[in-house]
Amino acid sequence: MSQPVITLWSDADFFSPYVMSVYVALQEKSLPFTLKTVDLNRGEHLQAGWTGYAATRRVPLLEVDDFALSESSAITEYLDERFAPPEWERIYPHDLQKRARARQIQAWLRSDLMPIREERSTAVVFGGAKMPDLSEAGRQSAEKLFATATMLLAHGGQNLFGEWSIADADLALMLNRLVLNGDKVPEALADYASFQWQRASIQRYVALSAKR
Repeated sequence: MSQPVITLWSDADFFSPYVMSVYVALQEKSLPFTLKTVDLNRGEHLQAGWTGYAATRRVPLLEVDDFALSESSAITEYLDERFAPPEWERIYPHDLQKRARARQIQAWLRSDLMPIREERSTAVVFGGAKMPDLSEAGRQSAEKLFATATMLLAHGGQNLFGEWSIADADLALMLNRLVLNGDKVPEALADYASFQWQRASIQRYVALSAKR
C-alpha cells in the first residue's frame, strides 16, 4: 500500500494549541507530512480559495489524499484509527474506559475554562508574552483546572494514563498558559506540565513558533 499524502494546515504564527495537538499526533506516529500555513490575521482562512473554506474555515485542517478533516480532536481520533497500532504508535489509551476519559479531557479543555483561554492566550506559551493578574473569573477557572487536574493525576504518575497519550499534551498546554506566565500553580501540576513539555514532538512544535 502506497503512503498517503498528508498535509497539515496551521496558523502562520504556529500559536494554535489545536494545531499543536495534531502536529504532535503526526510526529508521535512518525507519519511524513507537509506543513502549510494560512494567515489568520489577514483573513486568508475566510477566502473561498483556501482548502479549508468548505470545512469549518479554521485550523487545524488535515488532508489525507483527497479527504479533508477539521477540528483537532476529531483529527487525532481519526489518525489513531486510520494509522492504528501496532504498526503505528498509539496516541490514545488501549483500555476502553481510559480512552473515553482521554476524549473527555480533550473535549473539556476545548469547551470550558474560557477565562483562562482569554486571559492567558497562547502568546504566553509560544511567544513569551506576559499578561496581567487574572480576573476573579480567571482565578475561579484556574482553581477548577487545578482541582480537576489534581484529581486526574492523583495516581502520582508522570502521564495521565500510565503510557503517554495525546491528552497529556493538551492538558500540559492548558497548565502552561499559567505556568509560563509566572502564575501560582500547584507544584505537582507545574512539574507535570514541565515534564510533558520536554517531549520531543512538543518541542518540535515549540521550535516552529520560535522561528517566526
